[in-house]
Amino acid sequence: MPNDGADLTAATDQAADRSAALPEAYLSQPIRYIDRTRRWYELLGYEPYRWPRYDEVPFTPLTKPLAGSRLALVTTAAPVRPDAGDQGPGAAYNGAAKFFDVYTSPVDDPADVRISHIGYDRTHTGAEDPNTWFPLGRLQEAVAAGRIGGLTERFYGAPTVRRQRTTTDEHAPQLAELIRADGADVALLVPV
Repeated sequence: MPNDGADLTAATDQAADRSAALPEAYLSQPIRYIDRTRRWYELLGYEPYRWPRYDEVPFTPLTKPLAGSRLALVTTAAPVRPDAGDQGPGAAYNGAAKFFDVYTSPVDDPADVRISHIGYDRTHTGAEDPNTWFPLGRLQEAVAAGRIGGLTERFYGAPTVRRQRTTTDEHAPQLAELIRADGADVALLVPV
């Protein structure tokens, strides 16, 4: 079974090669994320994916208008690592650019973040507009226009390690602690 790091990158590359053989008619259908995720896990050699189920989900309504709230931006985009190969817009899947730990970066001097490490549909989707996956500029405009009260001083990176337990037990609590410590009233998660 593959693991994080080189083994996962090799398995992902092999699975991508196999998925390239899928007929265009299949690839051109509306994106069926659950079916594709199940198939992707199968190609990677994993047990069938078990989707999380939560019978009760806590909902916390805003206690004040968004125009008076401080917003935290959470992204699955990865900081660019020059040693990790092509990470530019439209780059092929690049498992070497994946990150495995929660990170933060200041919003006034943000790290250059990209999405080449994410397995998104590159046939029907492009990455030319970073605001579709990292809307910091649009959020700053919304603050200037008075639609959002403000942003936290940093944004937060959420790893996409494909392990529910790691996400639930490690990364989500780390992110929640950081976001609370930074005084956010609301968080916007922008996954790819």
